[in-house]
Amino acid sequence: AGKDADRAADLNQMFADPEIEAIICSRGGYGTPRMIDLVNFDNIRQNPKIFVGYSDITALQLAIWEKTGLVTFSGPMVAVEMGGGIDPFTEQAFWQMVSGAVGAGLLTPPEGHSLQILSGGKATGPLIGGCLSLINIVLGTPYCPDFEGAIFYIEDIEEEPYHLDRYLAQMKMAGIFDQISGLVLGQFVDCEPNEPEKPYLSVEQIFEDYFSDLNIPIIGNFPYGHVPVKVTMPVGVQAELNTEAGGLILSESPVSLQIA
Repeated sequence: AGKDADRAADLNQMFADPEIEAIICSRGGYGTPRMIDLVNFDNIRQNPKIFVGYSDITALQLAIWEKTGLVTFSGPMVAVEMGGGIDPFTEQAFWQMVSGAVGAGLLTPPEGHSLQILSGGKATGPLIGGCLSLINIVLGTPYCPDFEGAIFYIEDIEEEPYHLDRYLAQMKMAGIFDQISGLVLGQFVDCEPNEPEKPYLSVEQIFEDYFSDLNIPIIGNFPYGHVPVKVTMPVGVQAELNTEAGGLILSESPVSLQIA
């Protein structure tokens, strides 16, 4: 809630305040892209700190990475997971990530969770991604990051398959899939057609259409997104996607990074 200018001013003030070491967003929802033009990115660059959120926050996180080089975290939020009985795995994965306890190494899925290897191989590059519909919003703007060589990760919620098709078509036409070195498919929650009796493509068919010809490693069913049990994903950290070594491996500790 609140006017765009008020929310941006609050964010700018929190980054400027030396007594604040971390900012965890209350929730996602709607409206973050409206305030990005009002964010003081020089202030963020000069006062780097832990910043956490996901969903609608994705657009801001990508803008922060593009404008400042600050690694942020796509992870649980105060009024969503933290305010409603956070899953123990999600909580542990979050605190280990933002405290630096994880460091470099494999992002281990919860026990019993199996990844899908859709295309084998190995790739290295910066981890860049988030909520698909919000990534789509920044394409073609000054806030769109460079996807060259990136390990790209995506997820979404309550988007009909034809919506996902549109987002991916835009990305294909923008050349994103020609630039990335690897792809991680998170959870696509309740992404079913409202009229299932009609012959719409399924999410799986859409993914097959866009990704089957990419000569890069791809894993699916990654425990990330609008789900209770998930890992916290850094935005911008160097990583390796290795289908033979168990999945996604951080090459460096996200919290020890300095702004480039």
